[in-house]
Amino acid sequence: MGVEDSLARYNAAALKTSAEVIRCYSTSFGMASRILDRTTRSHIEAVYALVRVADEIVDGAAAGAGLSADVVEQLLDGLERDTETAMATGYSANLVVHAFAVTARTTGIGTELTRPFFASMRADITQSEHDQESFDRYVYGSAEVVGLMCLRAFLVGRRVTAEEDAVLVDGARHLGAAFQKINFLRDLAEDFSTLGRSYFPGVRPGNFTEADKLRLLADIDEDLRISAAALPGLPATPRRAVALAQGLFTELALRLRRTPADDLLRARIRVPNLVKFRIMAKAFTGRAVPELAAQERTA
Repeated sequence: MGVEDSLARYNAAALKTSAEVIRCYSTSFGMASRILDRTTRSHIEAVYALVRVADEIVDGAAAGAGLSADVVEQLLDGLERDTETAMATGYSANLVVHAFAVTARTTGIGTELTRPFFASMRADITQSEHDQESFDRYVYGSAEVVGLMCLRAFLVGRRVTAEEDAVLVDGARHLGAAFQKINFLRDLAEDFSTLGRSYFPGVRPGNFTEADKLRLLADIDEDLRISAAALPGLPATPRRAVALAQGLFTELALRLRRTPADDLLRARIRVPNLVKFRIMAKAFTGRAVPELAAQERTA
C-alpha cells in the first residue's frame, strides 16, 4: 500500500470515528446530519465530534473519571494544541482531531473559529457566573462559531456574494446562539445543582421567575427569526438540514414556554422522538417553522 493510500484509509477511519460519536451522543444533531449528502455530512460529523470530545473533557467523562480541574485544563489545552497542529499539518494520532483537521483544511475553518471555541470551553473550568459581556463572549465561542464552521462546510465549492455571505453568517451565528440559549434554559436544574454554574446573567435558583423565562425566550425567538431569514440562501440539501434544526429548536422553545419557571429548576424538557420525526418530515420541504412560536404566543 502506498503512502497516499495509507492516508486515504486513515482519513476514512477518522471520519467513521466521528460519525460514531454523533450517533452515540445526539439524536437531534444526528437526525439533521442524515439529511445531508455524504461528503457534507462527514464534515458536520467531524465538527460535532471535536466539539463533543472537548465538552466531555470539561463536563462529562473526565469528571466521571475523577480528574481534577488542573488535569482537565491540561487535557483541554493539549486537545487545542493537537487540533491546531493537525490543522497545519494534516495529521493527528487522535482520530477525532484528524477528522476535524481534514474538514478544516477542506472547508477553510481556521484558528479564528477554533480559538474562541476552546476559550469558551476553558471558561467552564474557571468561571461559574457570567455578566452580559462574558455571556456574549461565551455564547459566541461555544455555539456561534460552531454554526460558522457548519456554514463553511455547506458552502464548499460554492460562490456567494458579499451580501449573501453576510446574511448567511448572521443566520449561522444566531442559530448557534439559539441552540445554546435553549440548552441553558432547559438545563437550568443541572447547571445549578450539579455543575454549580449560572450562565444567564443575574439568574439564580432562588430568583428565577416566569418573567425571566419569558424574557429569555423572547431573545431566543429573535435568534430563531434571524436564522430562519437566512435559510433561502443555503444550498438545497443543507437548507433542509438547517430547517430541521430550526424546527427542533422552535419546538423545544415552545415546550419551555409551556413549562412553569419553577418546573425548569427540577426537570429537563425534551422533544419526544415522534414529534422530532414529524418535524423532520416537514423539514424536507426546505423551510423552517418559526410560525409556531407566533402561534404559541397568541394561543
